Amino acid sequence: MAKSQTSFSCQGCGNVTSKWSGKCDACGAWNAIVEEISGTAPPIGRGAKAARGKKLDLTSLAGSPPEPARTSFGMNELDRVLGGGLVPGSAILIGGDPGIGKSTLLIQAAAKLALLGKKVVYISGEEALAQLRMRAARLGLEHAPVLMGAETNCADILKTLEAEGQVDLVIIDSIQTMWSPALEAAPGTVSQVRVAGQELIHFAKKANAAVVLVGHVTKDGQIAGPRVLEHMVDTVVYFEGDRGDQFRLLRSIKNRFGPAHEIGVFEMRSDGLAEVSNPSALFLDGRDETVPGAAVFAGIEGTRPILVEIQALAAPSSLATPRRAVVGWDSARLSMVLAVLEARCGMSFAGRDVFLNIAGGIRITEPAADLAVAAALISSLANVCIPKKSVFFGEISLSGAVRPVNQTALRLRESEKLGFETAFLSLGGSKGEKGSHLTQDLGHSDLNIRTISDLAGLISLFKLESSET
Repeated sequence: MAKSQTSFSCQGCGNVTSKWSGKCDACGAWNAIVEEISGTAPPIGRGAKAARGKKLDLTSLAGSPPEPARTSFGMNELDRVLGGGLVPGSAILIGGDPGIGKSTLLIQAAAKLALLGKKVVYISGEEALAQLRMRAARLGLEHAPVLMGAETNCADILKTLEAEGQVDLVIIDSIQTMWSPALEAAPGTVSQVRVAGQELIHFAKKANAAVVLVGHVTKDGQIAGPRVLEHMVDTVVYFEGDRGDQFRLLRSIKNRFGPAHEIGVFEMRSDGLAEVSNPSALFLDGRDETVPGAAVFAGIEGTRPILVEIQALAAPSSLATPRRAVVGWDSARLSMVLAVLEARCGMSFAGRDVFLNIAGGIRITEPAADLAVAAALISSLANVCIPKKSVFFGEISLSGAVRPVNQTALRLRESEKLGFETAFLSLGGSKGEKGSHLTQDLGHSDLNIRTISDLAGLISLFKLESSET
């Protein structure tokens, strides 16, 4: 008979220790270690018979494996994030803040797939069937042939799925509520989440059915539970956005069947989530070009070019230590840009509060936004408007030089499509993309390209343009 073994696991990172402590040595989290009891088989040693393995058939890298067959949801933004559609046998993990719209998105996707003739099973461990029916009726999807169930026992769920035969999609909402009877630990603990996720992923590979796991997130925005869960699945997706705003971003962090860091944009309405086909026009809607401190950045999210407005305000401060508030960008990156402007350009922000905001609720992680941020800060400090219909992109180094960035031609084409006339970028064009090649890629373009080598050049160009307008 298997003996019960006691261990202590960190609920933040999954690190296992033999004794309890107030602080996890692996991730540094306080009061995150809990006691777990599990049944384990005796170790292989003297008197125990070791398992015999079998020889594997090894192959070479040569050959052209076929592309995985994909099933479209009928939602272009969701298909884009997943790399072109749903791959049979794949495991997808989706996380997001409470109330952000994860269940709404999955019910809409399940209904669209079921209406296409696919067999879809929705298992909820948090809501009763009556609540699911109420949400479906509110979204107008009550007639979709989606099979629903409310259960948390992983063994019962797998038995039910095997009895249903061939299933195309299984949605588990959420993985933190699932528990396996093989363990004595409580649902939501590291060991239960790991074992339940492993059993469901094993079912997906064996039955060639796609499985979507909904995951809770911590206060830091990471999916709760062991980090190994993100390594086991094929795709990790985050649903982002402010609950007070109507726009939602679906961002892929990991994707074995397509490009990572792809985003899909949705708008929350009374009848559910609606797709946004042109997010650049959405993020620039309602902007006022006559206000100082607003610059347009031409960015890249995955394979999609997106134009967003960067807003900066440098206001006089009465505090001994002026405030630095950032929304949608890295605060350390803002401190670096401010330091370069002060050290290399002689601009002083010492007695001013600096506020930076990315309009539309999107979060920018590209270093290419440095030039747009610097232009917005200079505009706010000088109280001079940025030239109309202008976009900026380029990375700023500590020497004050503006470095080239990737995919310049794609950024410029998107800018021209939305009616912009002038683009400020690095003198080198882009990495591996020189001026002649850039002009050839753009074709017959009317976009005025203004190259900048350093921040001093940005200030001189900025003053010249502002005096002309």
